[in-house]
Amino acid sequence: MSLRPVLETRRAQPHIEGAGVHLHRAFGFGDPSEQDPFLLFDDFRGDHEELYKEGFPWHPHRGIETITYVLAGEVEHGDSLGNRGVLGAGSVQWMTAGSGILHQEMPRGNAQGQMHGFQLWANLPSSLKMTTPRYQDIGGDDIPVVIDDDGTAARVIMGEFWGKKGPVDGIAADPQYLDISVPPGARKTIKVDTYRQTFAYVFAGAGLFSDASAPEGVLLEKEYMGQEVNIRDLSGNRTLVRFGTGDEITVQAGPEGVRFLLVSGAPLKEPVAWHGPIVMNTQEELMQAMRDLRNGTFIKPAH
Repeated sequence: MSLRPVLETRRAQPHIEGAGVHLHRAFGFGDPSEQDPFLLFDDFRGDHEELYKEGFPWHPHRGIETITYVLAGEVEHGDSLGNRGVLGAGSVQWMTAGSGILHQEMPRGNAQGQMHGFQLWANLPSSLKMTTPRYQDIGGDDIPVVIDDDGTAARVIMGEFWGKKGPVDGIAADPQYLDISVPPGARKTIKVDTYRQTFAYVFAGAGLFSDASAPEGVLLEKEYMGQEVNIRDLSGNRTLVRFGTGDEITVQAGPEGVRFLLVSGAPLKEPVAWHGPIVMNTQEELMQAMRDLRNGTFIKPAH
């Protein structure tokens, strides 16, 4: 067994997207090889509707898949294929844009005005860039939850984990997408596929992700949960943790526990031509997508 090293921890940065949605972006529009096959990850949340109510009006996508996971509030969606629906708390939507789709996503708060969700973009391989678009909407009750003896709980959104299989299937990157909660003071080792790109995103509580070069944490002046760790070294709310290669990660939960998304997928290792919501392999393909948008041929007939 080999512990994955922590390559980097960084805070998601404030950003405004859509028609004025305040969010935090963990990565995106940088080096596409950094998280290959994943391109972008946004954390959108707010306690007041003015932070999100204008939503993400009609816009195009081609060449990618988008994964929307809602924790609080709702997201009403619609697309150019006639699909309509509402994502409630705990639900997930996986949209394969493929050859092209126009859609909108409009967040709504719960009774307390709170809204919280995540969106992840996954790249499509060149062989599937122009595949037929499709949606998968999965209700929160259909996402399995598995709980270990120490109280660690995992919602299995995609892939297999601890004997449970997530309900989302047929995705090109064949990813694993988990929502993991580790109770206060617990130390947990989690198996991951050696050859997959893997990242964690902490969104509640805090924890220390062990590094292969310092598996017991950073030894500093303050004793914490049985080891000497400076509490400032804990990865807290809105922190992205990037890992190197290996087949397991270890996290030490802080005094309030830690909750994080753990996402992994097989790298495509293909060239990327990217402009806004359209991701292709070559500049010519990208220019063709722009021409299709201008001349009204962006939406292709089903095949």
